[in-house]
Amino acid sequence: MVLTKKQFDVLVALTDDKLSQRELEEKTGYSLGTVNKAVKELTSAGYLVDGEITPKGIDALEPYRAKRAIFIAAGFGSRLVPITLNTPKPLVRINGKRIIDGLIDACLDAGIHEIYIVRGYLAEQFDQLLYKYPTLKFLDNPLYNEANNISSALRAKQLLSNAYVFEADLLISNPKIITKYHYTSDFLAIKKDRTDDWCFEVKDGIITEQKVGGLDCWQMVGISYWNEADGHKLATDLQEVYDMPGGKEKYWEQVPMAVCKDKYQVAVKPCYDEDIVEIDTFRELKAIDKTYDV
Repeated sequence: MVLTKKQFDVLVALTDDKLSQRELEEKTGYSLGTVNKAVKELTSAGYLVDGEITPKGIDALEPYRAKRAIFIAAGFGSRLVPITLNTPKPLVRINGKRIIDGLIDACLDAGIHEIYIVRGYLAEQFDQLLYKYPTLKFLDNPLYNEANNISSALRAKQLLSNAYVFEADLLISNPKIITKYHYTSDFLAIKKDRTDDWCFEVKDGIITEQKVGGLDCWQMVGISYWNEADGHKLATDLQEVYDMPGGKEKYWEQVPMAVCKDKYQVAVKPCYDEDIVEIDTFRELKAIDKTYDV
């Protein structure tokens, strides 16, 4: 049985706790009638018994489970000079904690234990992470200074199915935005009336265009998830775009979201300003952590 989106959402909502149908209505945003119908269908399939998820129900969610995470962490972080002259940006400490630690901890909390870090600039410094996270694996990108981050994505191209891809320099404050199950490929974004940043146009929950700056759009957050089929397509498309004239100058996200967008249907996954922030400048860093304001 292939789950519908509504069945999927109800089943996922029940993975942590037994909920009443009223509570499911509130958690999923579906009407009580829709919830009632989905519960009956899931019970009939053997995925629920008396409102509780069964081992068969957990098995039904397995194709939708995030199995690994890839961190793109090879760049220099020039906008955070002088801090990044001696420290890769993801390893910069904010209020005593490395930026990347919050992202890794969020993955582990979501049951994602297969974690890869693509490193380049001051690569050996990432070894310090092994003291806290001994199962991390590293992928080295020797071309990080000659090409854009598409070269880092290429180092992980065979690992992109059922995988999160992270920019490694995002300061996360709400780890619950990293989730164990995904119905389809998705990209985190924040609804904005106006932005000058990278953003998406969205129709019926599906991203239709990636651009820089816009009105009534979704500001892109550098966290995405790729299902099994899209991950396999990315492995091929990343290489083909990289080999094109000018391909080395592309951001990796432009491959599925712009250059080859007709091959993908990527959902927008909403989050909020208070959930996560990218620290772009030294001034922003000083505003968050006063110890740098000297």
